[in-house]
Amino acid sequence: MRLDKFLSQAGIGTRKEVKILIKKGFVSLDDTIIKQVDYDFNPYSTIVKLNDKIIEYQPYYYFVLNKPEGYVSACNDNVYPTVIELIEGYDHVKLSPVGRLDVDTTGTLLITNDGNLHHRLIAPKYHVDKKYYVETDFKIPQDLVLAFKNGIMLDGELTLPGELEIIDDKKAYLTIHQGKFHQVKRMFQNFNLKVLKLDRVSFAFLNHDNLKLGEYRTLTKDEVDGLKKLVESKENNH
Repeated sequence: MRLDKFLSQAGIGTRKEVKILIKKGFVSLDDTIIKQVDYDFNPYSTIVKLNDKIIEYQPYYYFVLNKPEGYVSACNDNVYPTVIELIEGYDHVKLSPVGRLDVDTTGTLLITNDGNLHHRLIAPKYHVDKKYYVETDFKIPQDLVLAFKNGIMLDGELTLPGELEIIDDKKAYLTIHQGKFHQVKRMFQNFNLKVLKLDRVSFAFLNHDNLKLGEYRTLTKDEVDGLKKLVESKENNH
């Protein structure tokens, strides 16, 4: 990895700023001052210091956010603020949301710059569980439990089986394994039910417990490893 790229990804400064630090001799690799900005080295086996302070290499970042209404699940948008704007202090990292929640939908949203894991978690063949809390305008018929289990016709094809748990006349939990456009709303719309409130309770085994709307936390190492094992186990089943 180039030295200037390493330092900028570590949040030390912009490429321009870190180049100045390198050229002034403030950076050392294994206690040897390096003034070559494009110096190539192995960040996993090299001790990098800035003014004698060790700079740890962390290539990937993982957060779970309790998404509030009014934010879009995108990296940039011309109309609404984005969920990325809620993650403070990581402008140097190219974070992106894993999957999408509508602007009026709240709940659990994974955000990372790990492109490989991101892709695998949203790929249709992995069928990662997504559990939603739903409130509708009219009573939810009991026969929707079986209908959702059998799949609903959307975009000319049946959805994967969904697990509907009716809590109250107009309240339910729905677990799906896909991420079609407006999928939950359209599934209920098929039965003339309008979704008034939609909150993603969980994504895989992640949830937004103890997080207020707009709050986020860093995933633990065990959680990151768990997500990787989840997609690996689904890979082995294909």
